[in-house]
Order: sequence, then structure tokens, then C-alpha cells
Amino acid sequence: MKQPKAITYIKYFGFTLIEVILALGLTSLLLGLLSTGVFIVAEDWNRNSDVLDQSLDEALAILQIDRALHGAFPHSFTSEETLSRQLFFTGEDDYLSWVSTVSPQRAAGLTTWELYSVADEGTYLNIVPAFSDNPSLRLEEAEPELLFPGYEVEFSYLYEDLNENKVWSEVWEAQELLSLPLAVYARFVPEDDEKEVLEIVARIRNNTHRSIQPNELEIQDL
Repeated sequence: MKQPKAITYIKYFGFTLIEVILALGLTSLLLGLLSTGVFIVAEDWNRNSDVLDQSLDEALAILQIDRALHGAFPHSFTSEETLSRQLFFTGEDDYLSWVSTVSPQRAAGLTTWELYSVADEGTYLNIVPAFSDNPSLRLEEAEPELLFPGYEVEFSYLYEDLNENKVWSEVWEAQELLSLPLAVYARFVPEDDEKEVLEIVARIRNNTHRSIQPNELEIQDL
């Protein structure tokens, strides 16, 4: 009896129909395992890339703030109430506004910076131009940016007392003290314990105005 050509071909190449089906099944299984492995690797890569991008953004933001604090400037303006010359710099334990020679867009002129925290949200940054007037109104009208989500900021201000001791204070009001602090310490504390605390210690070189003298009595009372 003559065998069908299909069976003859299978016997010629040394495979049976069952062996061919098993080979196809094993190939499908291996391809499925391979695709699953590739998917897991891709997910891990995307997750690590997101973490890396976030860390890079935070590092760049910290660098910009550090440069802006180093470039803090004793910006003076005329008070509309007293008509006296005052300096713009308001520092509290969770709020800071100052004028800097540094601009993130490298624009000419002075820039007003504002940093503060909102509970359960994070640390906000506000930047507006600084002209010859009091920039507080422009800060109130501007739209702040959530710079560090999930972070709370803490500030301290360095000054020298009458005994020439370096002391840190939690407040600094330049309109009363008529000078800027010697340095600013900023500490960004994350709500997530797995994240690291971000810190800045910036020395202010131009902390006094050339014609407005510091109020030593107010500084002594800090």
C-alpha cells in the first residue's frame, strides 16, 4: 500500500506530527516567557528613569535656589506710608522672600524670589521682576509653582551679635533690621521617609546697603 506524500515527507525529515506540535508549543512558551521578561525589564527601566528624572529635577532646582540665595541683593524701596528707604527681605521659619541678581531665565535686572510651604502639598516657588518699588504686590498677583511636591521647607538666618558670635535666628525682617543676614540655611524635609532631606547653606555677601546702615539695636534683640 502506498503511503501519503505528507507522511513520507515527515518521515524523511525525521519528525512526526506530534513532535512538530510539541516543538511549536515549546516555541510559543519560550516566546511568552521572553516577552514577559522584556516587559518586566521595561517596567523597571521606566520606573528607574522616572526616579532619576525626579532626582535630577530636584538637584537642578536646589542649584538654582542656592545660586539665587548667594546672589541676594539689599534691594531698597521707598515706603508709601513713612516715605523712608527700606530693604526688601522677609524671612520666617517657613517663608522667605528676597531680591536676587540671579534670574532662572538669565534675564537682565533684579528678580524677586519667594519660597514657602503649604501643608499636605509641598513647597511653592514664586518669581517676579524686581523694579524700584516694593515687589510684594507683584508676588501676591503672580501664580506660584509647586516646586517640591511633598516637601516642607525650614529656614534659619545667620547674624553676628554684639559679642561677635555667629548666631542662627528663625526670623529676619529687613525692613526693621535694615540689612540682610550673613547666610541662609534652607532645609527641605520630605513627607516620605524614603526620600532624602535637601539642604542649602548660602552665604550672602551683599548683606548691607551702601547708604542704609543696619539697625544694631534691632539685631541685638533677636
